[in-house]
Amino acid sequence: MPEGLLSLPWWGYLAFVLVLTHVTIASVTIYLHRCQAHRALELHPAISHFFRFWLWLTTGMQTKQWAAVHRKHHAKCETYEDPHSPQVLGLHKVLSEGAELFRQEAAKQETLEKYGGGTPDDWLERNLYSRYPSAGVSLMLVIDVVLFGTIGITLWAVQMIWIPFFAAGVINGVGHYWGYRNFESTDASRNIIPWGILIGGEELHNNHHAYASSARLSSRWYEFDIGWMYIRILQWSRLARVKKVAPKIRFDWAKTHCDLETLHAVITHRFDVMSRYGKMLKAACKDELRRIQRTYRNYHGYEPLRKATLKRWLAMDKRALLHREREALDTVLRHSQNLQILYQFKQELSAVWERSSASQEQLLKALEDWCHRAELSGIEALQHFSRHLRCYRLA
Repeated sequence: MPEGLLSLPWWGYLAFVLVLTHVTIASVTIYLHRCQAHRALELHPAISHFFRFWLWLTTGMQTKQWAAVHRKHHAKCETYEDPHSPQVLGLHKVLSEGAELFRQEAAKQETLEKYGGGTPDDWLERNLYSRYPSAGVSLMLVIDVVLFGTIGITLWAVQMIWIPFFAAGVINGVGHYWGYRNFESTDASRNIIPWGILIGGEELHNNHHAYASSARLSSRWYEFDIGWMYIRILQWSRLARVKKVAPKIRFDWAKTHCDLETLHAVITHRFDVMSRYGKMLKAACKDELRRIQRTYRNYHGYEPLRKATLKRWLAMDKRALLHREREALDTVLRHSQNLQILYQFKQELSAVWERSSASQEQLLKALEDWCHRAELSGIEALQHFSRHLRCYRLA
């Protein structure tokens, strides 16, 4: 077997590939995702170029392509125009063909022109990184073989599949299919801890979709965003400047009415508001939901009504459901007056911040009117939620 310049024990090879793949995932999450795609931070030119060079060397990915595909994912999330939605394409396809789906979308000039603005377009980008995207990974193969001999081919292969599997497959697939949700965003994003060390904080995918322009992806005390830790180190070293992080949720329990601060706080934290409302709805109608699941059979292909299906129907905007799903949901709601009232109030609450043409005064009046009607509903859980809603304030 040909020998390389270095000979390591088995754990040395394992450590080598883990370190290198970790640098790659850090480059993706810090540079491509948070810096380039969402403009959540600015990086020192030297750091920015290191990340760009490293990604060319280990993945062959181009900044403009990655940013454009990811921005389109946010703009068209969970629709047939989403480049990689497991809700549309199926989890197996996104997991097994995530890299192919990325390449298909990245090849569309329309996507690059519409969503790829503001990415690097200097001499190196035009004449090296974009012109010869495969030259970097070929150079990486030569380096691995020179250093380690024949086993270097295996190490290189692991490096090459790391991003296609974890980023294109796990994050884009599992991150929109399985896990827990802190925020009731309008998509199916999920948090999939404890994989933070492997995918750099990207496992906190629901948090990211709730506050897409935030440089910090962690939200709860038990969530660890290692990418944010690296950003803080770069910030302390004056090699990065954070532009925006998700605001903290604050309450003023002395407030008894809605004012403009309440309105701004509710709109800013609308996904948290809807998450809390969803939990309230399920707690208030717990027994009724169980009864509906037991009695609901063979309607429009659902036999029996799965808990996950019912939760998805109640969480989503009714307009986003398929026609047959809306019909099935209407049948479900007719089984419970309380559930019907709570669901209707949920739809009306989300409509408050969707009125983009309304003035602040009109939106404030709509919010106060919603709270007033909720407190006259006679449903104790809804009354309590309304009083809680009035207490949101900006940090």
